[in-house]
Amino acid sequence: MSQALDIARRNPNAPAVEAGAIADGAIEKVAERPLAPGALAGQPSLVGLTRAELAERLGAIGVPEREQRMRVQQLWHWIYFRGANAFSEMTNVGKGLRAALAEAYTLARPEVVSEQVSKDGTRKWLIRMPSTGPLDRGAEIECVYIPETDRGTLCVSSQVGCTLTCSFCHTGTQKLVRNLTSAEIVAQLVVARDRLGDWPHASPAEGAFVPSDGGRFVTNIVFMGMGEPLYNTDNVVAAIGVMSDNEGLGLSRRRITVSTSGVVPQIERLGQEANSMLAISLHAVRDELRNELVPLNKKYPIAQLIEACRTYPGVSNARRITFEYVMLDGVNDSDADARALVRLLEGVPAKINLIPFNPWPGTKYSCSSWERIERFSEIVFRAGYASPVRTPRGRDILAACGQLKSETEKLRARARMMAESGIGAEGVYAAAAADD
Repeated sequence: MSQALDIARRNPNAPAVEAGAIADGAIEKVAERPLAPGALAGQPSLVGLTRAELAERLGAIGVPEREQRMRVQQLWHWIYFRGANAFSEMTNVGKGLRAALAEAYTLARPEVVSEQVSKDGTRKWLIRMPSTGPLDRGAEIECVYIPETDRGTLCVSSQVGCTLTCSFCHTGTQKLVRNLTSAEIVAQLVVARDRLGDWPHASPAEGAFVPSDGGRFVTNIVFMGMGEPLYNTDNVVAAIGVMSDNEGLGLSRRRITVSTSGVVPQIERLGQEANSMLAISLHAVRDELRNELVPLNKKYPIAQLIEACRTYPGVSNARRITFEYVMLDGVNDSDADARALVRLLEGVPAKINLIPFNPWPGTKYSCSSWERIERFSEIVFRAGYASPVRTPRGRDILAACGQLKSETEKLRARARMMAESGIGAEGVYAAAAADD
C-alpha cells in the first residue's frame, strides 16, 4: 500500500490507495515509497542537511544545546563552503568532537553510478541515493550540468520518477517511486561541485568545459530534472534555503528557478517561502490541447494558472516569470497559437522560452522545423516578449529537456553495463532495441 499525496493541505493522514501502473488518462501518479518531509534516506551522512537538522544530529551525540549554534556554524562552513569530505579536515573543530562525529556520521555523497559527457560539454550524472530499507537498493536519479562561457547551470531532480503524466515528456512515462528529501536535493549540487572541482583551492576536472570568467562553475540551479517540484514543496523549499545560504553554497535566489507544470495551490507558497524564480511548463494556450499535453490542466486549467502567475510574490519586470513552450510539429506551433500565447500573457511580466522538442524512444511527437520555430518566435518577439529559442544541449546523451528518465526504468541489465562502461546513450538504446 502507498499513501496518497495531499499537497495542498500536507495531510499525513490522507487515505491510502493502491500504487500501480499509469492508467490511461491519469492526471497524477502515487508514490510507491513515501517518505516523511525532510526525512533522511538511509545512512547518516550530514551532507545536505539544514541548520536545524545539523543541530539535531549534534544533540544526538551529546553536544550541549548552548554549543550547538557555534558547532553548526563550523560544520556548515566545512561542508558547504569548503566541500570537506572527512571530519579530519575540520581543523578548527576539537579532536574529541571530530572523533565523535566520525563515529556517528559520515560526509558521504550519493554514489555516482555513471557520468556521460556530451560533445557539447553537457554532463549527465546517474546518481544513486542511499537505501531507505532492506527492499530498496537505492533510488536513482539523473542530474545534468550545462556549461556556458559565462555561467554553469545545474538541472536538479526533485522526485524519483514523476507525479505527472505529461505526454511529451520521457520522465512522465515512468512510475513515481518517491519524493527526494531536501538533503538528497542539496546533495546533487554537492556532487556536481565535487565532480567539477568547484570548491576553493580545487581545480577543474580534467577536460571539463566550465565557465571561463573566473567565477564559480555552478552559478544557476533549475528544478527542471526528474519530478514535479511543487508536489514536493516542503523539501524543495528547504533545499533552496541551504543552497542560497550566503555562508555556505551561496547561490542567489534569483539564480534558482523552480519549474512547475501548474500545481496552482503551491505557487504562492513557493514565492513566499523560497523567493525563487518561477517557470511554468505551459506548452499550449487552449485547455483542450493542454489537457492532452499536460493532463494536470484538467485539475488546474489555464485561467487559474495564469491568475496564480499574476499574483506570484515578487513578480515584476525585473523578476519575470518564464513560460516554457515546447515546439511540437503540427500540434502547437501555428501562427494562431503564437498570437493566442501573446494574448494569454498580456499584463504578466514574462519571458517565453521556446524549446525544440527533444525526441526520446517511443514518442509520438516530432520537433517543429526551424523555419516554423523562427516564425513563431518572431510573432512573440514583435509583441514585446523576449522569446529565446533554447539551444538543445546534451541530446546525444539523452540529457536534454524532457529526456531524463531513471536508468532503473529504461535500461536492461546489458544496457546498464554498457552505460557504466562509458558507451553513449545512442549505443545503449541500439543494443536494447536489438535485444527486443
